[in-house]
Amino acid sequence: MLNQEMTNTIETPIERSEPAPFDADSTDRLRAAIGKLSRRLRPTVAASGLTPSQVSVLFTVVRREPLGLSELAEIEAMNPTMVSRIVVQLCELGLIKRESRAEDRRAATVTATASGRRVRERVHRERSRALGEHVLDLTEREREALLSALPALERLVELVGERSR
Repeated sequence: MLNQEMTNTIETPIERSEPAPFDADSTDRLRAAIGKLSRRLRPTVAASGLTPSQVSVLFTVVRREPLGLSELAEIEAMNPTMVSRIVVQLCELGLIKRESRAEDRRAATVTATASGRRVRERVHRERSRALGEHVLDLTEREREALLSALPALERLVELVGERSR
């Protein structure tokens, strides 16, 4: 649920000839709102027993498989040793498979199992349903503002991803 301060400041976008000011306070509020929303949507029945890092790695493997471990570590922005541990844990749970590459037995590739894909789909569905229920609690004006902001948020995700590589 949005706090009262945010609810009172949401306005529908208007045409401007000059760029909208986005100061440090606005940046802090945006970062805090995105972080809180992400953390509050994270807990799901389907992912109970999995850490947020395990869920993230599983989602990445399902979306982009097959992946080498170094590529997975780079995408996840994690230490390769940590990724290797998470991969072992997810393999033990039967959610992903790790196979040595034929051309280099020291290198491994990971892919999702059918069970891993099902868990990812259930988590995705639960999170989308929870977010959708909360969006319905917003006023019509707030929902319109949120929809109008989606292209800018999607572009921001791309920019942040490009710079972190």
